Amino acid sequence: MKKNLLTISVVIAGLLGAANVSANEEVFTWTCQESKQFKTAGTTEKVRLTWESKTYDLDRQTSLPGSLRYKNTNSGFDLVVLGNKAMLFNIKAGVRLADFCQTAEMKSGKLPHLFAGAEPFVAN
Repeated sequence: MKKNLLTISVVIAGLLGAANVSANEEVFTWTCQESKQFKTAGTTEKVRLTWESKTYDLDRQTSLPGSLRYKNTNSGFDLVVLGNKAMLFNIKAGVRLADFCQTAEMKSGKLPHLFAGAEPFVAN
């Protein structure tokens, strides 16, 4: 019985710890054409995308200079981020889900937060 309680306590503590990590991440809201919207959190290497109340983890992919690309091959989500906008695709369905997406910072002329520390966007 004590072993089961200990196991349950460890699992719950792990889950609460994971929730705290997620709660501490800064969330960015992207507004797009046609009143579409999504949210991102995470790092330059791994982004957590929230689209239509569902969350997906996207991994950074090799991309063309001046852009960042993140994919989740299971869901088909493909996020392409340029200096002035982002586009969200579902490559499984072959559709563009959202276009000309910007954060509030981008609307004021700043680079997307995902570019911070990313090559070739590091200041020399």
